[in-house]
Amino acid sequence: METHASPHDHVNRVEDRRLITGHGKYAADWNADSQLYAYFVRSDRAHAELLAVDVAAARAHPGVRLVLTGEDAVRAGHVNAPHALTFKGRYGKDTLPTPRPALASGRVRFVGEPVAIVIADSAAVAQDAAELVVIEYRDLPAVPLAEDALAPGAPQLHDSIPGNLPLECETGDEKAVAAAFAQAAHITHLKVESTRVVANPLELRACLVTFDAKTGGYRFNVCNQGTTMLRRQMSAWTGVPEDKLVFESQDIGGGFGQRTVAYPEYCALMLATKATGRPVKWVATRVECFLCDTHGRSNIIDGTLALDADGKFLAMRLDWINDMGAYLSPGAMGHIRNTMTCMTGVYRIPALYGSYRVALTNATPVGSYRGAGRPDIAYVVERLVNAAARELNIDAAELRRRNFIAPEAFPYKTPTGSTYEIADLPGMLQKALKLSDWNGFAQRRAKSAAAGKLRGIGISTVIENTGAGQMADEVEITLAATGIVTVHTVAKAQGHGHETTFAMIVAKALGLPLARVNIEQCLPGMTIKGNHTGGSRSTVGAGSVCHLAAGKLIEHGKALAALEMKLEPSQIAYASGVFTSAHSQQRIELAALAKNASITLKADGSFGSTFPNGCHIVEVEVDADTGTTDVVSYCAVDDCGEVIHHAIVEGQLHGGVLQGAGQVFGEHVVYDRESGQPLAASFMDYVMPRAGLIREIRGEEHATPSKVSPLGVKGVGESGCTASIPVLVGAVLDALRPLGITHLDMPLTPAKVWQAMHAAQK
Repeated sequence: METHASPHDHVNRVEDRRLITGHGKYAADWNADSQLYAYFVRSDRAHAELLAVDVAAARAHPGVRLVLTGEDAVRAGHVNAPHALTFKGRYGKDTLPTPRPALASGRVRFVGEPVAIVIADSAAVAQDAAELVVIEYRDLPAVPLAEDALAPGAPQLHDSIPGNLPLECETGDEKAVAAAFAQAAHITHLKVESTRVVANPLELRACLVTFDAKTGGYRFNVCNQGTTMLRRQMSAWTGVPEDKLVFESQDIGGGFGQRTVAYPEYCALMLATKATGRPVKWVATRVECFLCDTHGRSNIIDGTLALDADGKFLAMRLDWINDMGAYLSPGAMGHIRNTMTCMTGVYRIPALYGSYRVALTNATPVGSYRGAGRPDIAYVVERLVNAAARELNIDAAELRRRNFIAPEAFPYKTPTGSTYEIADLPGMLQKALKLSDWNGFAQRRAKSAAAGKLRGIGISTVIENTGAGQMADEVEITLAATGIVTVHTVAKAQGHGHETTFAMIVAKALGLPLARVNIEQCLPGMTIKGNHTGGSRSTVGAGSVCHLAAGKLIEHGKALAALEMKLEPSQIAYASGVFTSAHSQQRIELAALAKNASITLKADGSFGSTFPNGCHIVEVEVDADTGTTDVVSYCAVDDCGEVIHHAIVEGQLHGGVLQGAGQVFGEHVVYDRESGQPLAASFMDYVMPRAGLIREIRGEEHATPSKVSPLGVKGVGESGCTASIPVLVGAVLDALRPLGITHLDMPLTPAKVWQAMHAAQK
């Protein structure tokens, strides 16, 4: 990606030396004296009554210290699994909760649900003993697919939730949309599926829990994306006060939203460590992660777009089915809330209406996954715009240009109530068209045809909400006599480079070398508050507060320096670590202020949402003989506001693009429709994106500095994923368009594409 040179461009990431030399410390690397090991017995069926769970043989196995079942979880009160669908539904109704014991009690509702936990002297003994647990089931009909689960007469997952429908909600103006549709010259309709996927971070989920009988507190070493939300959720689930839950971690091997939330396994481990009086450790297998870590996406959207005779958008209606799996996850709200926020996309659409039906299915619960609803709304909106362009025979870029929100219209209040802060959409489009040589595509398509390839071009112009949190972000900054400045945050990187980015922000504000700034994340015992790392919010939130904290330290330092110089603080100047004044010959080093005692200050701030946006243009070649798709050109122009570290931003964008490409070309969680058995629960069956899937990304920045963040930054972590899904699907469909193929759902595997081509040629 093309960047603009600055003094910070060549700063290496601070954390990389530790990570690449094998000195990282992940959840599975934590150990404690006299620790025991856990293994979970899991349901092997999707829906069944638990008639009996016989653990006698397992308890008698040599080396086994404890076996717990759902009865123990219920007795302890570990049953109130939190969820985040806290907004009102239709008619003012609240979401119907899905009680979930930490270990299944009475019934199992998806394959992999934990039924019992075995605690032993070693992991191998725990696993051996787990095989001795005998479970008697009475099978029930399973509904792993959302539309089946909502159909009349479908088997019920929870007695307290009729129709498997815990929530219905809506946004926008239904009457205004109906009136606009009645006047429309053209209506485009499309039904798409944003397929169910697994996040699959590189690090397996793991947790070590220790109980302190004197304080009644628990200490966790667990992979996470920040402790604030995790602590709150664990407290809600178990009834243990938040101040009794302490979390400690160092490095996190990827998160993608999946590491944000509390899981039942952590609650069961709490019971085990309290009962045994010893630390208990659990490390998941990859298959367990496939089955039990929250899944992502899994939305079905029926969309309709109304246009006038000039191709101007009049109204749009989107009817959603949000598959949440067997239980509502603490991280599920983004699939609705974020789609409401960005429902108009980058377009001026006067009337919008969206309806949502949340479905419970006999499948793994769905939670946040990179973008959390933003890629889904971008996907359906961009697919509708592409379909309208095709039906009206208007150039896809031109139709977008006609309907963009104009630069002078920002800040723009959308029909669904959100406010976009600032963007230059026409300028971004123009830069992307030039970068991709949009007008030269016909010649390239002809050249590909001569080589027996079907060439297609796709375009996506997207916007997303980032940065907002559920609370203010707080930072603690400490100046030591050594001159080292230490900054504490509760945002937790999972590969993002916070130790570098936040340090650069503070070093720049203080005029100090980067080596004199140290970033500490989520240290146990810290009382500061703030948001976890997720939703592309950390630099906008915690990063901005780092900037404010540095400024606060300077102002505090001026007051201290003024006392020594016998001047007023207003007479003190600061630059590059030194306080001076035109009224004194004295020079006071910043570090000297802490010669008697370190100086510690706190700063906080709430900044609202920023709205990064982008235009991606892609060309693909489809092999007519095999259905294989080759991405031959990928051009991206993105506006993520001011950039702190260009390489980190590029890495985030590239990673997001590849993650979207994984969903487009292969990733898909598949369940057998009758039994609910997962058919893709390992890397033998589940396609993951490879490094060569997209060989090169040509990119440019088109920044409009944020007015929300004092740094001018916007979020970037999910931008690549949000834009790549619609643009890649659009390019493949454009390649297949001469064959009369206008619609395919993801994943666009070679087999699916070949079958579509073969059927079209009959």
